[in-house]
Amino acid sequence: MRCAAVWGRAALWQAFATLLLGGSLLLQAGPAQAQPVLALNDANPVMDARAAALTWIDADGQAAIEQVAGAKNGPVFSPAAADTIYSLGPHAALWLHYRFAKASGSRQDWLLALPLPLLDLATVYQRGAAGAWTSQTAGDTVAVSSWPEPGRYGQFELNLPDNGVHDVYVRIQHMTEVGIPVRVSTRSNQAQRLQLEYLAIGVVFGALVLLIVACAVQSWVYRDKAYGWYAVYASIMALVVAAWSGVAGHLLWSNFSAWNNLAQGCLGILGGGSALLVVHQLCGVGTRHKWFERIAYWTGVAGLPLALLYTVLERGLGVRLIGAYLIAVVVLGVGRAYMTWRRQDVVGFWVLAAFTPLALATLLVVTSVLGLLSISWLSQYGLMAGLVIEVPLLLVALNLRSRERHAVEAREQAMSSQDALTGLLAAHLFHDRFKQVVARAQRYKEPAAVVYIELVNYRYIKKTWGTAVAEQSLLRSVIKLRRILRDVNTVGRIDEACFGLILEGVASRTPVTELAARLIAAGLMPLKGLKPEVVLQFHVAGVLLNERLGSPEDISTALADLLHGMAARTRRPIRFLEPELTHPMPLATDSGFDGADSMPHAPEAAESPQAVRTPAPLRAVKSHSNR
Repeated sequence: MRCAAVWGRAALWQAFATLLLGGSLLLQAGPAQAQPVLALNDANPVMDARAAALTWIDADGQAAIEQVAGAKNGPVFSPAAADTIYSLGPHAALWLHYRFAKASGSRQDWLLALPLPLLDLATVYQRGAAGAWTSQTAGDTVAVSSWPEPGRYGQFELNLPDNGVHDVYVRIQHMTEVGIPVRVSTRSNQAQRLQLEYLAIGVVFGALVLLIVACAVQSWVYRDKAYGWYAVYASIMALVVAAWSGVAGHLLWSNFSAWNNLAQGCLGILGGGSALLVVHQLCGVGTRHKWFERIAYWTGVAGLPLALLYTVLERGLGVRLIGAYLIAVVVLGVGRAYMTWRRQDVVGFWVLAAFTPLALATLLVVTSVLGLLSISWLSQYGLMAGLVIEVPLLLVALNLRSRERHAVEAREQAMSSQDALTGLLAAHLFHDRFKQVVARAQRYKEPAAVVYIELVNYRYIKKTWGTAVAEQSLLRSVIKLRRILRDVNTVGRIDEACFGLILEGVASRTPVTELAARLIAAGLMPLKGLKPEVVLQFHVAGVLLNERLGSPEDISTALADLLHGMAARTRRPIRFLEPELTHPMPLATDSGFDGADSMPHAPEAAESPQAVRTPAPLRAVKSHSNR
């Protein structure tokens, strides 16, 4: 019994030792033996391969594929998590190990894609037909034209035989923190996906190009620089989206690897600064928080030098610069729009509605670039979606602000051409039209009348009841003038209480007298219920250009003197300048008579009273008949 018990204990310890030895051998064999195999089957055309990989980080970045895959004492790979954020730095390299088995009935070609346009460098290793390792390389640091499958991001063809399990290694280098998306799909499925992606991107860029062209044309037609600058901003944002989505690297600068690696950062900083400047320009100038407005403005201006500085900075430091700057742009832009909305400016609401989606998308991009969030479709395409929302809404805000500015400019021009109180023509414009009328009368004999009207009791009203009542009297005078005149007549305020009137096509004094009489009668009838009850007394001085024609300055001076020469209570408030006195021309004489016969001398005229009363032409006829 005792021997059986001892033998049983020995067997138990032997079994336990065997178990421990098997576990240690299993651990020494590495996790590759327990790694799942991805079966490539046409029934499942697309797979997310992140969780199926084994990972190893080469700290020095010097390991070759032969050392990683063929050595017995090679690196120990560990299972990968789907959302792992890797921090590699400038020297380290990330190795991913996959095992694929292609189904015997699969007729599709398979691709391994890394849908990350910002990835610096990726190399895929797989065994060729002779058993040697072959490589394919893609990334920002390599010209896109040299990629095995040129496109927005790296794509690698899997050359797998139909039998057995095959190893594929992926070596990745990236300067900053990054999460690596890996997708395995058939070529037809990948082509369809790329077509849909480019269709969406093409719609966005088509709308942006139409908007840019429309703003440029509108700026040229209406001479409005605001639309021109907005076209420049939309162009910058289109380049930003093109660079971040990989379209620019594929289609615009596919042969320039250095710029392709820097374009995302430079254009991102430049786009953020331009967006902040657009927000600052649209929100206008407020009376409060001027320090905040200055900070927002100079932060936007700093975008250009910071974009240039990014090209010479170390990559990790440059990415942190991008993150800090874009976060500042988001905070200042949203705050600026909110402050504008708070002061009851409707433009602030549209700017806030436009800038908020783009700000959220920018924060997603910043968090993914800084390695705080794994790369996802939302962070990749969110910037594009935010831009689609932002650009049209900002254009609405620009239209509102431009309309307000044009209204202010129109009022400013009206103030320079019209009297601020009465709305009549300013004195200098009235005199310009006066000169034009006199010039036409001299050249083409066009009839016209010029009338000066003075509110005689203006100074008395101002002295007795004050400036407000006096200005109200001027406005009442203008209203009464407008009621009796036609729209084609020119009326201007030429002095404090004096108005000028040009009546074209008037050849007699009767229409002028009737207008003046109606105005004087209307002024003597006070408004019903007016307190104080003020009557308006007008004096009118006029001239017909077909009766008296001279320089505009002489006519204006004569009319002013005629007004000033009237007594305050004159019984003739309507007066005209008298026609010019002209001497009659002598009759033409016959060949037998000289000028002495037709024009009597002064002594003869003085001696004969009858000669004084008889006109000179008649006297010439009489003398001729006597002879």
